[in-house]
Amino acid sequence: MVAILTKIFGTENLETAEDVVQDTIIQAMNTWKLKGIPENPSAWLFSVARNKAVDVIRRNKHSKNYDFNSGEKALLKSEYTMVTTMENYFKEEAVKDEMLQMMFACCHPGIPAENQVTLILKTLSGFSTTEIAHAFLVPEDTVSKRLYRTKEFFRSTKIKLEMPHENEIRSRTGAVLNAIYLIFNEGYNSAHSEELIRRDVIDEAFLLCKLLSENKLTGLPEVFALMALMCFHAARLNARLTGNGEIILLENQDRSKWDREMIDIGNYYMNRSAFGDEISAYHIEAAIAYEHCIASTFNETNWKKVLQYYDWLLKITPSPIVELNRAIAVMKVNGAKEALEIMLEIKEQPILQKYYIAHAFLGEIYAGLGDENNAIASYQKAMVLTQSIAEQSLLRKKIEKLLQA
Repeated sequence: MVAILTKIFGTENLETAEDVVQDTIIQAMNTWKLKGIPENPSAWLFSVARNKAVDVIRRNKHSKNYDFNSGEKALLKSEYTMVTTMENYFKEEAVKDEMLQMMFACCHPGIPAENQVTLILKTLSGFSTTEIAHAFLVPEDTVSKRLYRTKEFFRSTKIKLEMPHENEIRSRTGAVLNAIYLIFNEGYNSAHSEELIRRDVIDEAFLLCKLLSENKLTGLPEVFALMALMCFHAARLNARLTGNGEIILLENQDRSKWDREMIDIGNYYMNRSAFGDEISAYHIEAAIAYEHCIASTFNETNWKKVLQYYDWLLKITPSPIVELNRAIAVMKVNGAKEALEIMLEIKEQPILQKYYIAHAFLGEIYAGLGDENNAIASYQKAMVLTQSIAEQSLLRKKIEKLLQA
């Protein structure tokens, strides 16, 4: 919805678009509480947003801060053509185009990479600053500053919502895919304190990636590889939690609950990604996820192959998070002692200091080596760093198990 309204008001008035969306949601909450949820909630929301947008146009059609003079926008200034023109903006095909255009506007070369992803998460997926901060492992104040600077860039440049030239598509797709994957991860392992899995957020990630895959300009190998990766992860959703919402670790999951149809869809996208002359990080991560999907039991996972993939991934996209995931594979292949040596080398990196999984994994290593004190201390540190009730509960049980041993 923000994309449509930004197309109408201009990127320089992004905040106006966000205000209209916020007002629409507030009206929905108040109205639905009294009258119940309508038969078609999406249509209701779009109708209300369209009406609110018309009100904004009527108030500002002569304002210098809004440009209603170019192209189809000129028709918005006349009462005779305003409503019909507005309806055209809200048609299904137009909405898809506008979402794609908004994604690439957010990834304009004049915007720093971290700000590009932040803006996509905020405008297209409605993430809060808290959720974005969790995804980036940065303070909320940093996220707020990124959003402010990017909106200032839009205000000063007034860039148009349109698809970039074909020779620019590839260079700007990386930031879009990064944002989509962060959206998926927020849905798969949410920062929200009450829900670990947010299927609505996962659906949003699939929608955005599917838009890219269906467009002839953006149907790139890495786009299909990301679709495959998300499918392989999503296939395991039904086995990740107990009926009480407690986490079930991969090694203890009932694999009969895994969605085999989703795995097949992942294979379909993986095959579609097999063209071009480059292998992306998403190709390798999808291959790792696939190894887990095809193993009939946890113990039968081909950890040596997984480790080889992580070695490859570390070469093409070196990062502390990849090093951490590689250390997990090392533990499965070569044992806890070698994994500890790796973790002691990398654990002081700032991003890992704030990452609860790094400390939880250290707890696993120390527990495996019989060092109960360090294991408990690591689990306690991890508990402080996560806001998820489910994750805190799992860590608390690990500590209690060590104390009872």
